[in-house]
Amino acid sequence: MKRRALLLVGAALTAARALQAQQKPMPVIGFMAFGSPILNPSAGPFHKGLSETGYVDGENVAIEYRWAEDKYDRLPTLAADLVSWPVAVIVTTGGNGPALAAKAATPKIPIVFMTGGDPVRAGLVASLSRPGANVTGVTFIASSLVPKRLELLHDLVPRATAIGALVNPNYPEADLQRQELQEAARAIRLTIHIMSAGTPTEIDAAFSTLAQYGTHALVVANDPIFEVRRDQIATLAAHHAIPAIYSHRAFVEAGGLISYGANITDTLRRVGVYTGRILKGAKPADLPVEQPTRFELVVNIRTAAALGLTIPPAILDLADEVIE
Repeated sequence: MKRRALLLVGAALTAARALQAQQKPMPVIGFMAFGSPILNPSAGPFHKGLSETGYVDGENVAIEYRWAEDKYDRLPTLAADLVSWPVAVIVTTGGNGPALAAKAATPKIPIVFMTGGDPVRAGLVASLSRPGANVTGVTFIASSLVPKRLELLHDLVPRATAIGALVNPNYPEADLQRQELQEAARAIRLTIHIMSAGTPTEIDAAFSTLAQYGTHALVVANDPIFEVRRDQIATLAAHHAIPAIYSHRAFVEAGGLISYGANITDTLRRVGVYTGRILKGAKPADLPVEQPTRFELVVNIRTAAALGLTIPPAILDLADEVIE
């Protein structure tokens, strides 16, 4: 009997080892962000998108985070580190910069990006409908919305003849942003003063200069650095009494006046969905780069009142949310 029991135990152990050998290891997602863990973009919407495809962090997928801490020069090292694991897919947020670093690090591992820039112009993908290679993702095309933002700003401050713009010179598409701002301003016959600022000190100085110019209104360009510094920027705009428009709602929630752009929460959710689809076997080359189907307008009535502005009824009617 003892010998038979031992044989049964041995058989059970052998079967367990065989089953374990057949099981695939838990896939690992490499998540590389331009910002810092203080503003963790993966919490909530990205995980929700993953869960919609059946993946839950810690249960059937693991996530390795890498943070550039707002430093572009750290991106190549972080990307190389994730490739060396290796990870099953790399997710990037914070503009084209992180995605370009990941693409340079690997021609094989799938990459899913979230960017407000133009991924075709940046060389990330061959086209939006046919990305090609190992890269795809979601773009909320923030830069191309500049004409609409200027139009909204002009409606808010019709007396404005000179406006300012804040652009980070270190942003990969800074030159394109300047060009689009100048063209949009010319189209509605406005003088525009474009200020370069990439650090807290430079942002302070830019606002002081804009105030000296007598700037009537301000456009803040899409940039991860500006999002990190949104409290500082909203406070400075209030201090210098400069009405400003931003790329998305986080600025308005921080006290900014108005924003027009894609819903970033939903964009991150879609990045999670794409990541899950790739883990299930989809090829990036077969997944068109997604673009938002609608944009949201958010207005802060309290800030408007502090600036002595009355929001036109037409803008209030269009607003998706009014913060009072």
